[in-house]
Amino acid sequence: MAGELSPIDKAKFVAAKRAAQFVEDGMRVGLGTGSTAAWLVRCLGEMVRDDGLRIKGVPTSSRTAQLAREVGIEVISLDEAKWLDLTIDGADEFDGELNLIKGGGGALLQEKIVATASDQMVVIADIGKEVETLGAFPLPIEVIPFGWQTTQALVEETLISMDVLGRTSTLRMNGDIPFITDEGNYIMDLHLNRIGNARQLSLVINQMPGVVENGLFIDICDAVVIGFGDGRVEVRDINEGTVDRDRIDFVETDNLFSDLND
Repeated sequence: MAGELSPIDKAKFVAAKRAAQFVEDGMRVGLGTGSTAAWLVRCLGEMVRDDGLRIKGVPTSSRTAQLAREVGIEVISLDEAKWLDLTIDGADEFDGELNLIKGGGGALLQEKIVATASDQMVVIADIGKEVETLGAFPLPIEVIPFGWQTTQALVEETLISMDVLGRTSTLRMNGDIPFITDEGNYIMDLHLNRIGNARQLSLVINQMPGVVENGLFIDICDAVVIGFGDGRVEVRDINEGTVDRDRIDFVETDNLFSDLND
């Protein structure tokens, strides 16, 4: 139940609930991956079930696809949709210009493809994800398994000339074996502490052989919906230059809060 949620989970829920208001009947919607995006999928499922909302969802991971089907959202592929009206996703960090670090859930490649194939991208996050400068959260990059240690060495060598404070990297693990993305790749987490020039870093990393994509989302996000633990919500639109504030009331009924395993 909502009353039993931690302040962080409450913040994630109210952000997702407010972001669901961006979704209109008939839309093709990109569905993000992660704990906050899972709240969004649940909220949309409730609107499909109770309000007759008709949407087609394009998930950014197999986990999101499974959850979307469970709550009654019609799931299609990006190839079927071709282009999306809206993508709603979470973020591990965002700055004042709505540049993001994503990939904590290991789905950054599909997330970036889906987000850039959308008319609009809306990020949902709790207030703790806002930073003055990106980089405290480790930057994920997706790399092919072949020669990953060589790729790692090249990346770390290149970081010497970048405007960052840290230059170490670790291979993301799933227990005793490497974490495998939906595309069959590895994730390398770069521990940079602070990224002085995110745009330059993104371009340089993506030029390296073996790197598939990085978790910097530059000039992709259009608006961020920020949730607070007391139910307050703030919507910042980077294009309109507006900030709207609202409050979401908790409803401690039905099964919206049950069995959320993400």
